[in-house]
Amino acid sequence: MFRRSTAGLAFALSLSTAAPAQASEKGWDDAGTIAKNALVVAAFGVPAVQGDWEGVLEAGGSIGGTILITQGLKEAFPSQRPDGSDDKSFPSGHTSTSFAAAATLHNRYGWKAGLPAYVVASFVGLSRVEAKRHRVGDVLVGAAIGTATGHLITTKANDRVHILPWGDTKSAGVDVTLRF
Repeated sequence: MFRRSTAGLAFALSLSTAAPAQASEKGWDDAGTIAKNALVVAAFGVPAVQGDWEGVLEAGGSIGGTILITQGLKEAFPSQRPDGSDDKSFPSGHTSTSFAAAATLHNRYGWKAGLPAYVVASFVGLSRVEAKRHRVGDVLVGAAIGTATGHLITTKANDRVHILPWGDTKSAGVDVTLRF
């Protein structure tokens, strides 16, 4: 069942990312927003279609956590957008949300779902720069936030392998648990 869902997801996402080479800033903005929304729908939809309600909950946690972190940073570090519209440029919310969705799909279902999702998330980041809504640094930080949050909150659908990062004030590491 997942194989059909992945193929359909990849086809739908590829259609949403088609953009002419000389697109206007508005065209880039619209295309990036559509792609971001498609990734969010996929992050919730793929597990829902499979009856994987834990996956739906984890998608909500990773995307919601990413939005909270991103909005907090926007308030703490105001930065003028390249188009001058406001001071909410840093970090890119579209990009962080897209990468959180992509990381959730990747961590939960592997590279078959993750690779096309990361390609679309990268397109979203590119679209934000081309639309003059963000600088490259804003997009890179957004991608890092989304990827980290998605991987920290989402578990693998295969419960035989668990990877858990940990840290305290003196050290950090990763615990790996295998079930045979």
